[in-house]
Amino acid sequence: MCGIVGMVGRGAVNQEIYDSLLLLQHRGQDSTGIATAETNGVFHVHKEKGQVREAFRTRDMRALLGNLGLGHVRYATKGTASSEEEAQPFYVNAPYGIVLVHNGNLTNTRELTDELFHKDRRHLNTSSDTELLVNVLANELQASISGVDLEPEEIFQAVSRVHERVQGSYAAIALIAGHGLLAFRDPYGIRPLILGTRKNSDGSYEWVVTSESLVLENGEFEVVRDVDPGEAVFVDLDGHLHTHQCAVDPKLVPCSFEYVYLARPDSVMNGIAVYEARLRMGERLADTIAKYTPSGTIDVVMPIPDSSRPAAMQVARKLGIEYREGFYKNRYVGRTFIMPGQAARKKSVRQKLNAMSSEFKGKNVLLIDDSIVRGTTSKQIIQMARDAGAKTVTFASAAPPVRFPHVYGINMPSRHELVAHGRTIPEIAQELGADYMVYQEVEDLKAAILEGSDVEDLDMSCFDGRYVTGTVTEEYLAWVEGSQES
Repeated sequence: MCGIVGMVGRGAVNQEIYDSLLLLQHRGQDSTGIATAETNGVFHVHKEKGQVREAFRTRDMRALLGNLGLGHVRYATKGTASSEEEAQPFYVNAPYGIVLVHNGNLTNTRELTDELFHKDRRHLNTSSDTELLVNVLANELQASISGVDLEPEEIFQAVSRVHERVQGSYAAIALIAGHGLLAFRDPYGIRPLILGTRKNSDGSYEWVVTSESLVLENGEFEVVRDVDPGEAVFVDLDGHLHTHQCAVDPKLVPCSFEYVYLARPDSVMNGIAVYEARLRMGERLADTIAKYTPSGTIDVVMPIPDSSRPAAMQVARKLGIEYREGFYKNRYVGRTFIMPGQAARKKSVRQKLNAMSSEFKGKNVLLIDDSIVRGTTSKQIIQMARDAGAKTVTFASAAPPVRFPHVYGINMPSRHELVAHGRTIPEIAQELGADYMVYQEVEDLKAAILEGSDVEDLDMSCFDGRYVTGTVTEEYLAWVEGSQES
């Protein structure tokens, strides 16, 4: 999971890209980068470790010239989180010069690495799959060029070949020096990408493509639509939009975890309002809690702030139980789930949350979280509730048990890290220290997200083990577990 944005404006775009990255900061905090391009093809790039506000100084922003640009906030799922060399965007100098940012995770990196070296004669300097992707795109673009000028049809032909070679999830934005901005989405649309436009007083149009719709709203762009799975979008230097379906058999199967946790609640993805989906998760979770929790064992419902708040409110409303805020959140600590390494996550939990004893003392408490992955945070939160005086602690998850690795852009590479893998729900309760545990049912989560939308299916692989691309094998999962740690 990362956050990406690309813009084609009539004037300088550096400040708007910076502002957009601030809005997307929840999608990654390992590193960030901005690249801009002048119409003469000159690129300007600045990237650093850390968060957006830390990475860019006034002198850096002044150097980012041009009316085309893209930006990235990184949450590492492939490569090394601590490596400055793996901060995005990535650059190749031929053909023309390309800079690219990418959200997702490629699942055939071993094959691509071998092909790029032995067949395409391209050098890779990092273990980042984004560097793989930009080199595959560059190679296929080089093969598609037939004349002096680069035509949109040649760009789309190159993207079609990228789809043929690359497996996994990818939403990507690239600047092609002297030509324009390209964005494309994998044939399953696993990771989000949305297109917007803004009309100027002179009748010209400016364009933005990004991970979440809140960027469009903040910049007063009009939502055009989500980029279709397998589709490529190209905006030339004159602001003209060109689109083409580049995949043979595209099918929209977006990631369910976007709606559970990753996206901001004020975003709309694939026509589904994230906040409304989380409310519906709470509605359905309430029925499951009523079914499996003994009557009279809950005095109060509390959310684990912030992403579980909509579900918790609906649970309390439907069960007719008082809703209270028992945890105070420190706003200056990042999201623990996306921090690299268990030690960093564990240390940050008590820095992020403080339990207020007045809300817990002598009460039977129902805590609602959006999901439980490794259990590191959950275990500490349950103990914090007990230390604050809770009589009993029931812990409920708005998502089903995470029992399988997620290989499409979320950092859950190893089954042995997942607290639900190989355990029954009572065993999970014992491991975490809860009196009772309740999980959302898989079909209830799916129904809650899809209700009222035109989307027909979701990637729920971390819950049900069904990998939608059909290319994820047991051998691959074993390799991932042996070569990657969260």
